[in-house]
Amino acid sequence: MGEPGKRVATHGATCFSKIKMFLLALTMAYLGQALSRHYMVSMLTQIERQFNIPTSIVGFISGSFEMGNLLLIIFVSYFGSKLHRPIIIGAGCVVVGLGCFLISLPHFLMGRYEYEKTISPLSNLSSNSFLCLGNRSQTLTSMPDPADCEKEIKSSMWIYVLVGNLIRGIGETPIVPLGISYIEDFAKSENSPFYIGILEAGKIFGHFVGLLLASFCANIYVDIGSVNTDDLTITPTDARWVGAWWVGFLICAGVNVLASIPFFFLPKTLPKEGLEDNADMSNSNREEKHQGKSKKEKRGITKDFLPFMKSLFCNQIYVLFVIVSVLQISSLTTSIVFMPKFLEQQYGKSTAEIVFLMGIYNIPPAFFGYLIGGFVMKKLKFTVKKAAYVAFCLSLTEWLIFLLNFMWTCDNFPVAGLTMSYEHERIQQPLYVEKKILANCNTRCNCLTNTWDPVCGDNGIAYMSACLAGCEKSVGTGINMVFQNCSCIQSSGNSSAVLGLCKKGPDCTRKLHYFFIRAVIGIFVSSVASIPGYMVLLRCIKSEEKSLGVGLHALFIKVFAGIPAPIYSGALTDRTCLYWGTQKCGKPGACRMYEINNFRNIFFGLPATLRGSSFLPAICILILLRKFQRPEETDSSETEFAEMKLTEKESECMDVHRSPESENDRELKTKL
Repeated sequence: MGEPGKRVATHGATCFSKIKMFLLALTMAYLGQALSRHYMVSMLTQIERQFNIPTSIVGFISGSFEMGNLLLIIFVSYFGSKLHRPIIIGAGCVVVGLGCFLISLPHFLMGRYEYEKTISPLSNLSSNSFLCLGNRSQTLTSMPDPADCEKEIKSSMWIYVLVGNLIRGIGETPIVPLGISYIEDFAKSENSPFYIGILEAGKIFGHFVGLLLASFCANIYVDIGSVNTDDLTITPTDARWVGAWWVGFLICAGVNVLASIPFFFLPKTLPKEGLEDNADMSNSNREEKHQGKSKKEKRGITKDFLPFMKSLFCNQIYVLFVIVSVLQISSLTTSIVFMPKFLEQQYGKSTAEIVFLMGIYNIPPAFFGYLIGGFVMKKLKFTVKKAAYVAFCLSLTEWLIFLLNFMWTCDNFPVAGLTMSYEHERIQQPLYVEKKILANCNTRCNCLTNTWDPVCGDNGIAYMSACLAGCEKSVGTGINMVFQNCSCIQSSGNSSAVLGLCKKGPDCTRKLHYFFIRAVIGIFVSSVASIPGYMVLLRCIKSEEKSLGVGLHALFIKVFAGIPAPIYSGALTDRTCLYWGTQKCGKPGACRMYEINNFRNIFFGLPATLRGSSFLPAICILILLRKFQRPEETDSSETEFAEMKLTEKESECMDVHRSPESENDRELKTKL
């Protein structure tokens, strides 16, 4: 009488344990990590301004995520596959949430954000010290206060962001390698590419939500609720504006913790997809077999590690694929990390607008590209060789499309004393020269020369402050303040100025849309290519080495691409700075304006060089695949990817220290 109830319970557990349930949970985890990752990238400019730090430190903060990954990637990838993978993934999601919370913590520990300014927001001023007054004493020069210097040094709160990002990297470590290996172990081979395509599509959707969240938060002032925004003298397009970056990190923390819950209820192993209803093996027999296999795996954990490592390093195609990945990810990292900063400087838009356009233009083609790539791989059943050729041709096409970025350029902001002369002849100055800040029209004003508080004259030229524009009178309050009687502004108008840099023309806005249209095509092509390329990685290594191989692949990407790329690209970006902001103690802070031509050459030239150099090892992979393809392998006869033959040299490497207890090795030899 008890059998029917037992059968119903077992059936319910089996339905819950299907691979699709794990796929759904893993997709949510991918979405959560993508949300926090892309939000972090989009907020780097805001963090730079909040803590008044150079771009090189921002690159170091960005690289700290990969450092956190690096601490555990090998051990999680290899030893994690022997343990309860879903629970480890769930714990990783919780740690990601903890890291996001820690990143937001400085907002609650430090005081209000004080941006660099010479202007008071009030109109009825007892002292118009920010205007041009000829009888002013020369003692007005900025004198750093030693107490402020000491306070500035002690308040290095950006370290919280660094540590939080590092913890976030630690938490994300198990999600990809253990999730991919779990799917590879229990999904049908022909379904695996499609499932990975779904995961990548979920990640892309997370990127989209992250960009929309970043756009929303960047448009809100950082101290919203504690300051009167009507008194602000800056707008979101100003280089000193800081959005409410901390709000999004609290949301990211909550999403990642919620995404972790299902993993704690998923089983350690599943029946192979398609065999769930096989009645030949009872649940008790399956459990006994699993326990015996677990004991055997635990005995072989340390014994197989070095042979597996040696086997992977003897795999020529695997090593070449790692080199290709390092070069391409380095290129991608340098583009993504500093894209909001570059587009702001190049096209004169706010962070919120740039990030919103990135989400609208970039995410949909990537989403559909991953889905189409996985679907095509599933339906056409590409061999390894064909998948490699498709990935190579599409990647080469995308690289050629990327080179079109050099066509749509805009000039520097017209700023007197920085990018052009005060004589208004629009003579571009390639380098900043301090003595040219002052001119005959403002020498008598005794202005501060180390404070960035720009105004835009009605002649279409900006000045670094109202005083340096020679303005003698102000009208209005806050952002609506207007300066009049400006001796340096020679125009047919009223010789007046308003707060902020002058906007770039409509031609620049049109070029920005051309840039994103090109990005739509390029991102779609590269997304379609990514699934065939990743399948080459998965199919060029043996099944028992797959988890370690994926983790080792990720390790090299982090060591040689994820960590150094944002640091050296940030350092190169700092070299293009025209004007540095100033901290309270007088030390340089965040850059306020870049020489856009040099910035553009670095931003586009460095990724193009890295990506172009990746095609040489890619060609070598194609040659090896053609040389070692099995004679009987054809496109029509294969129902799944053929496992690739190893070279004689690789076989010799793997025969050394081979564990006699490895059942997978005997299965592989039989298959070959």
